[in-house]
Amino acid sequence: MLKLTQNAFFTGEISPLFTADIAEQTRQFHQQIEGYLPTPLISLEQLAARLGVKAILVKDESYRFGLNAFKVLGGSYALGKQLAEHLGVEISDIDLKTVAAKLPEPLVFATATAGNHGTGVAWAAREMGQKAVVYMPKGSAQASVERIKKLGAECIVTDCNYDDTVRIANQTAADNGWMLVQDTAWEGYDKIPTWISQGYMTMAVEAQEQAETMAMKPTHIMLQAGVGAMAGGILGYFADKLGADNFSTIIAEPRAADCIYRSGAAGDMVAVGGELNSIMAGLACGEPNPVTWPILKQCSTFFASVEDNVTATGMRVLGNPLAGDTPIISGESGALTLGLLYTLASSEKFAAERQQLGLDKDAVVMVFSTEGDTNPTRYRQIVWEGMLSTHA
Repeated sequence: MLKLTQNAFFTGEISPLFTADIAEQTRQFHQQIEGYLPTPLISLEQLAARLGVKAILVKDESYRFGLNAFKVLGGSYALGKQLAEHLGVEISDIDLKTVAAKLPEPLVFATATAGNHGTGVAWAAREMGQKAVVYMPKGSAQASVERIKKLGAECIVTDCNYDDTVRIANQTAADNGWMLVQDTAWEGYDKIPTWISQGYMTMAVEAQEQAETMAMKPTHIMLQAGVGAMAGGILGYFADKLGADNFSTIIAEPRAADCIYRSGAAGDMVAVGGELNSIMAGLACGEPNPVTWPILKQCSTFFASVEDNVTATGMRVLGNPLAGDTPIISGESGALTLGLLYTLASSEKFAAERQQLGLDKDAVVMVFSTEGDTNPTRYRQIVWEGMLSTHA
């Protein structure tokens, strides 16, 4: 069901790329976008009591700009930075509604995605009066394809896995003179992935301030990872803001694509190949992001490799809460960490792991529900019909 390993390479060293000051700059950019509102941080008091921890705080990203997922934060910030650089101005000078008038013709932004990142890039390109071409791996949900097309982007589904789809997007962008907006990095391509991860830090600034208003300070932060772009940005912020020694971080991934888990055990980046089949499409990535890998290596406390039924459990728990708690609609990639917390805290099978993690009556656990029901059909199969039951 799950594997857990402690990070033997923890140093607590923060990254100059992911600091509280940079996070505030990204939030200021997002605050200028029409429709910006902080997403809620929800305290599940009854569930916390049931699981024997002090508090469970869930950042619900299904409300982000009406797009049902957090990814637009990275895509919009990266497009803003690219346009600012292209025009020779500061990002603070970029107005989404007027920037198109400064260009002789629209620019074309290309990306590969499992769904949410492409949606964010397509939305940001539309808002800025630009064009987007989005590539998706085989097996991608038709709902995601249609959502991207409705935002005015061209969407192409390939016949290969995510990592190979990234290579196709990169080559096609190079051949056509388009701007690639990818959330993972490789040799010679790291500036834009850095901007994307920095864009995600807006979530962390909001969550920290919201926790402070509740008089809460997280003792545990649980983050899901695909390539590690979001996890690295969020962890970087909290390591700088709170000090990496002052909380525990658990990075979780699907078992079929656990490149960060394997990298954490090895102390160096390890890639996972093959089909990468998981219901957690947004996390089914086999190659770590080299931009964010250093902060994950230096500041993560534990790494977890988790089977699909754990996130399915998280979806059901969040969507059908105990009396008094707020329901949260969380998709397959969004519910992984809550599912992991529930699994660890509710079964005597994992008593040793609970003790190792310090999940006790003093624990304040913060998780990020990064998406809502972005695949409505799959959501109903899991939550209504019991697909991937832990008791099946």
